[in-house]
Amino acid sequence: MLSLVRPAFDDLWFRQKLLADEDTMSYNVRWGGTIPFPEDEWESWYESWVRNPGAGRYYRYLMNPENEYVGEIAYHYDKVRDIYICDVIILAKYRNRGYGTDALQQLCTAAKNNGIAVIYDDIAADNPSYRLFLENGFEIEYQNEEIVMVKRNL
Repeated sequence: MLSLVRPAFDDLWFRQKLLADEDTMSYNVRWGGTIPFPEDEWESWYESWVRNPGAGRYYRYLMNPENEYVGEIAYHYDKVRDIYICDVIILAKYRNRGYGTDALQQLCTAAKNNGIAVIYDDIAADNPSYRLFLENGFEIEYQNEEIVMVKRNL
């Protein structure tokens, strides 16, 4: 089972590595692929996502039993759509080990414990990971040629 870790500021190297890994971020090709996370942005990001996230944000690293960071989970409130959007990223070299299911279940539990009733994710239509969401209690809210929007009542 994965452990949830509230990252220390000095551990943001892992998020930088995760977002820069081409295999890991291949699901994001439609939106630009890898995502730069330069060190000069760490402080402001850490302040709003970890140190003082308020009720609208949640962020944790995922650690396996060997004490290795394997991914991240998060959710945030999208004011424009008035919904909570979740995020699960597993480093490519750790995929297909059940970590995605464990991570998604823990994220849903955290969201529910924090008073969130419904959580969504918008996934590229060509990304097969939406099946993971369906296998874990999500349903398709809508889909088109670009996006599969999934939702789960918590």
